[in-house]
Amino acid sequence: MNITNAQRAEILTQALPYIQNYYNKVVVIKYGGNAMVNQELKEQVMGDLVLLSLVGMKVVLVHGGGPEITELLHRMGKKSEFVDGLRVTDQETADVVQMVLAGKISKSLVNLLEMKGGKAMGISGMDGRMIEAKMKDPRLGYVGEITHVNVEPIYDLLEKGYIPVISTVGCDREGNVYNINADTAAAWIAGALQAESLITMTDIAGILADPSDPDSLIKKIDLDDAKELFKKGIVSGGMIPKVECCVNAIIRGVSKVFILDGRIPHAILLETLTDEGAGTMVVKKKR
Repeated sequence: MNITNAQRAEILTQALPYIQNYYNKVVVIKYGGNAMVNQELKEQVMGDLVLLSLVGMKVVLVHGGGPEITELLHRMGKKSEFVDGLRVTDQETADVVQMVLAGKISKSLVNLLEMKGGKAMGISGMDGRMIEAKMKDPRLGYVGEITHVNVEPIYDLLEKGYIPVISTVGCDREGNVYNINADTAAAWIAGALQAESLITMTDIAGILADPSDPDSLIKKIDLDDAKELFKKGIVSGGMIPKVECCVNAIIRGVSKVFILDGRIPHAILLETLTDEGAGTMVVKKKR
């Protein structure tokens, strides 16, 4: 489709009020799913984040990396075990998690952001004791339950114009390293930063009224709606922890949370800079 210069100008003009609303405010992106595996989508997402940063938003990227951790463990001959959707993490697995998240994935995302013209810096939850945690459940081993988030390292990077790229490993005062669920970490970090919004990228359209019907997308819910959706079983399976994290982020002070389909090109721009949106918005109370 060919777009004229006049049409381009009109599109930019329509984005102006959204840019003004987000200017100088913190936007936390939880990045994962297919958008993280597909190279073309990955480059689009990184380009979109640089654009948001350049128009004045304080972008914070929080990432997981489950598939890459599983792949490396498999190559090591180590079987991945999960309990209630969380990876059982012994000492050796914790070392692998740290290596993959804080090493390979973090540095590759920083490199992509820099190639797209942005300024980025990779940090883990261990740096500056940003994410302090304790053992969540002895059955899970070194899987962490967050006890505190120190936002100073994040603010330091934002003030210098960097996009912080945060890998979700944490630690305790005894020096133990913990694997932290990325959705949970993003909700805590967004809450600690009092972010304007948290955008969590998934492999589905958002919250569906009928999980078998992709056209039954629920565009907006508040905390009361969320309780009803849980009660009726509409939110089920793998969506339960994601929606719980959205609710926790709102309770912790985030203005709004979006669940987006990361497979849609430029989903972040559609949600932040247009009326159309691309997923489900969660707010404290609908007006």
